[in-house]
Amino acid sequence: MGATDTATYMPMLEGRRVAVLANHTAMYSAEEHLVDMLHREGVNLVGIFAPEHGFRGKVEAGLKVVNSVDEATGVAILSLYNGNTQRPSDEVMRSFDILIVDMQDVGLRFYTYYISMLRMIDACADFGCEVVVLDRPNPNGHYVDGPILDMKYKSGVGWLPIPVVHGMTMGEIATMAIGEGWAKPAKLTVVECRNYDHTTHYVLPIAPSPNLPTQHSIYLYPSTCLFEGTVVSLGRGTDAPFEIYGHPAMSGRTFTFTPAPNEGSHTPPHSGRVCYGEDLRTVDNEDIWREGLTLRYVIDAYRDLDMGDKFFTPMFEKLIGVAWVREMIIAGASAEEIEARWADDVEQFKALRRRYLLYSE
Repeated sequence: MGATDTATYMPMLEGRRVAVLANHTAMYSAEEHLVDMLHREGVNLVGIFAPEHGFRGKVEAGLKVVNSVDEATGVAILSLYNGNTQRPSDEVMRSFDILIVDMQDVGLRFYTYYISMLRMIDACADFGCEVVVLDRPNPNGHYVDGPILDMKYKSGVGWLPIPVVHGMTMGEIATMAIGEGWAKPAKLTVVECRNYDHTTHYVLPIAPSPNLPTQHSIYLYPSTCLFEGTVVSLGRGTDAPFEIYGHPAMSGRTFTFTPAPNEGSHTPPHSGRVCYGEDLRTVDNEDIWREGLTLRYVIDAYRDLDMGDKFFTPMFEKLIGVAWVREMIIAGASAEEIEARWADDVEQFKALRRRYLLYSE
């Protein structure tokens, strides 16, 4: 991990006021968090910025993260996900000289950690602060898939004109965003991972967010997260979020589950109702890697429920990134036909992506 390469970045912190954008995944070692290590080494830590789910990673998806103080170090924690803060105040930005970014991403356009990073890169560029990204492998970094975001659907779950599965690390995304003019030109250093390339199937040691508790859920996430833009439950409020899907009105299914409030979801869709659907926990990881992003599951549920356009919510376009996927599903197209339409997007992005890769393909 980039965090372990202290010889590269610790000299940059000497005599500087340091802020950190990080969460619970920013482990320096199996036992010690990056922030605790920096504090132990006497680095002048002046603030911690918290993304979605909070600094310690316990806050449910979409819920506000409040400002607080880190009990272990006494350093102020400032939320970047409190419902109104797009970036820190000018006063806060003037309080530090260099920002360290360390968060475990999962390689999806709608996973919000990279967006918090890019907002901070813009702010740092405005105030002359340096940015150091301590890079981590991408568990979905071995492929690129999905349509490129139509920027009229830009949102807090889609920030750049990239495919759903972009196949890049946080360091690579930051490099590309600055290089393409999607982010302001802050002074950026990426501390690279060692012994990693894009063929590596990296197993995360820590769940990156409350509803991605398993490696299998992370592999299914590109496909099953699309249910967030429909009336179907993807298993929030169960012990298998993103690994199952269902609805009370689905028919001919033997698999059932009943969502209920839990730590990862206090108000899950269809809470307390028996949902009929499919259990994807039996799908082999290698089959998921081979297939990539698939619309098979969404189309299966759509055809079963026979609700027409009422099956979808406006979130669907924000997640898939274009209008024509919904239109093709409603028109009766197969998953293969729809996925073939975004094949050119994938090849176009791969060519652009190669300019910014820090690790071999």
